[in-house]
Amino acid sequence: QVQLVESGGGFVHVEDSLRLSCTASRFTVSDRVMGWFRQAPGKGREIVASMSRDGRVTYYADSVKGRFTMFKDNAKNIMFLEMKFLKPEDTADYYCAARDSEFDVASANMYDYSYWGQGTQVTISS
Repeated sequence: QVQLVESGGGFVHVEDSLRLSCTASRFTVSDRVMGWFRQAPGKGREIVASMSRDGRVTYYADSVKGRFTMFKDNAKNIMFLEMKFLKPEDTADYYCAARDSEFDVASANMYDYSYWGQGTQVTISS
């Protein structure tokens, strides 16, 4: 059973930085299209970033472009989301997700992802 576990969330202030981790079990992150999503209180789940299987293409939501960076440590089988210049509107539960192994294209559509972590909470205080 594929398993994803997020960590690194917390309570920070505006303009602070935070790094989220997503540790994968029973598959390798370098062999999957991976994504980060978030869900703010009272809102739907939205894309943050998605990386193609070969790691060459990364899609970022306009709201995080230039502030967030998604990357993988293939040796450790961990995916990261580096978040800088955090804003109150970044407050949300953050989820990592993986597509089935036959896909290699990044996707912003949450329904394209078959595997999800339990989420990690990020709160930015102004």
